[in-house]
Amino acid sequence: MTTTRPADTRPWISRPLFSHPARAASVAALYAWGGDSGYSTEGDVLVNKTADGVDLNSIWETAANAMSLYNRERSALAALISYPTTNVGDAIPQQVASDHFEVASEFGEPEGIRSNPNALILGYDFQDYDLASRFTWKFLRSATAQQVQDALNRALEADNRLVTGTLLRRLLNPAEGTNEHMHRVFGLWNGTDAMTPPPHAGLDFPSTTSHYLASGNAAMDPGDLLDAIDQVRSKGFGINVGTRLIVLCHPAEAEEISTFRAGQEANGIISKFDFIPSASAPAYLTAENVVGQVAPGEFGGLEVLGSYGPAWVIPSYFVPQGYLAVVATGGPNSSLNPVAFRQHTNPAYQGLRIIPGRDQRYPLQDSFFQRSFGCGIRYRSAACVVQVTTELTYTAPTWAWS
Repeated sequence: MTTTRPADTRPWISRPLFSHPARAASVAALYAWGGDSGYSTEGDVLVNKTADGVDLNSIWETAANAMSLYNRERSALAALISYPTTNVGDAIPQQVASDHFEVASEFGEPEGIRSNPNALILGYDFQDYDLASRFTWKFLRSATAQQVQDALNRALEADNRLVTGTLLRRLLNPAEGTNEHMHRVFGLWNGTDAMTPPPHAGLDFPSTTSHYLASGNAAMDPGDLLDAIDQVRSKGFGINVGTRLIVLCHPAEAEEISTFRAGQEANGIISKFDFIPSASAPAYLTAENVVGQVAPGEFGGLEVLGSYGPAWVIPSYFVPQGYLAVVATGGPNSSLNPVAFRQHTNPAYQGLRIIPGRDQRYPLQDSFFQRSFGCGIRYRSAACVVQVTTELTYTAPTWAWS
């Protein structure tokens, strides 16, 4: 029996794609256009200038150059309290060097300088951060160059807040953490981890020693500031050549400190020292004479309001109100600074990076900014924090903006 197979009604089978000459020509033209789609001609440009005629490529180059300069000069406050490193951790003695000369003998060998066996292993955490610009081609077509650059400036400001805020948060927070290698990431001495500061100059310190102090009063007094200074100096920090004691505080606390006068009561406590305005202070009249060197107008790129005893007072809105930190610093990016600023071992991943968006022809579209870093305390004795509070125990601050 012979049967007739019905015709296949599926259009892509019933008729060949190139069966009609005109269709074959149109499909060939389609593939020919797609073959050179990797090349952009002047006519293919979606948008190449801002509304005020500034070339987008020049804005991109300006942004890239700005990133390079920005990474060379880290935030002044961050640089003053931290030391850049690529290590995941370090073994660092927590006391000032204690080597001694001895009387030389005619035939004997002198005692050698050796590594301190009491070095503490300190870890530094690490994290990746990013932020997108989210420019669309329609926005770039309608925006002025200033509007585009404003978004880039906001990214720089956000990175400054991120880095400085993270370093200060580590300095002001006693909570211990760990990094990806399970190294312990410490704060300053806190009196709760059973670790004891090493002795210095014949002084021994109990395991309850804490560098996080609560004032016990609603207003800061000279005793709070002196307690923090003594905690740092008694352990050998901030008294050597090449280091300087600074007081980092909110401008509200700096204004309070500026009222302290030797022999006069301030918030219930008699001050031991006078606050002396720095060299950049506005002109003022006084019946007293200043004895000694006046603090400079700036230090490490930061304004110095004045001095109180051995410390220079540096106000900053990065420090939360109600807190102050006395820090022994060796200057910007010094290895003597108390906080480690950890970066990636590959230099290509260090600093703030600006990365082109998905369409490489228009790098400003969907471009994003990326930063990888971490931190940890290097010298647990090199700073002391005071919280101005009526409570008797210290509570770490929180930053909504960072």
